[in-house]
Amino acid sequence: MDSIGALITAIFLGLVLARLEPIFGMPPKVLYGLSFIACMFALYSFYCHLQLTKNWRPYLIGIISANLIYCCLTTGLVICYYQKLTNLGLMYFLFEIMVILILVCIELKTVSELTYRKD
Repeated sequence: MDSIGALITAIFLGLVLARLEPIFGMPPKVLYGLSFIACMFALYSFYCHLQLTKNWRPYLIGIISANLIYCCLTTGLVICYYQKLTNLGLMYFLFEIMVILILVCIELKTVSELTYRKD
């Protein structure tokens, strides 16, 4: 789930929003950077999904941490470029942060259940 979401984010940021700067307001250079980060997250998450059959709890914690850092970075960029963002751009980034935070909550619940079952 996480890798698919990161891939969708990467494609949307790098291929759609970057070409529509006047509509969203975020500079393409920033969007390409965020897209690259999302691609790395997608690859890491997909690799973990394929390779880890046991003891994947620490890797899920890593994914959770990366998602939270990405949200902080995105929030900082929204603040930094707030004057340039259109209402649609602001809505997009707030929606993206909200979706990622919901995913983090699901992942935290999964980690919590794994910890509970382990004890």
